[in-house]
Amino acid sequence: MKLNSFKLIFLLISSIVLLASCGNDSEKLSGDVIHNPITASGEGDMDELPIMEFRETLHDFGTVIEGEMVTFSFKFKNDGGSDLLISDVSASCGCTATKYTKEPVKPGEEGVVTVTFNTHRRNGFQNKSITVSSNTQPNKTILRIKAKVISPKDL
Repeated sequence: MKLNSFKLIFLLISSIVLLASCGNDSEKLSGDVIHNPITASGEGDMDELPIMEFRETLHDFGTVIEGEMVTFSFKFKNDGGSDLLISDVSASCGCTATKYTKEPVKPGEEGVVTVTFNTHRRNGFQNKSITVSSNTQPNKTILRIKAKVISPKDL
């Protein structure tokens, strides 16, 4: 009898957990279809590919005081023939946070990758890289930031 009660309770709890997880409102990806002319074999019409053209790929913050948070926006244009979609932006260090254009960037339009560098507990010359993954060829673009971080005591 106890075994049947245990099974019934387990089934009831499992059902509640399953039903609760069905209402998950996590961030959903766009339902738009992105045309990428590259095939699985790597062949395709290169004229139709999106082309991510950054105005600059290196930004020098110059000399900053330890503890400051400095921000720069890397602007880019889609100079290709199809929609450009950034799938991921990752920084080489946890001290660097990123935000980026999440919607597809149509040919001729612009987007942005914004980088915020937290200088807390950093000292001296700092070089950080940010990897932008997208549906371009090549599919990764490296952005760089640098700064000379000085202690407030050195002022």
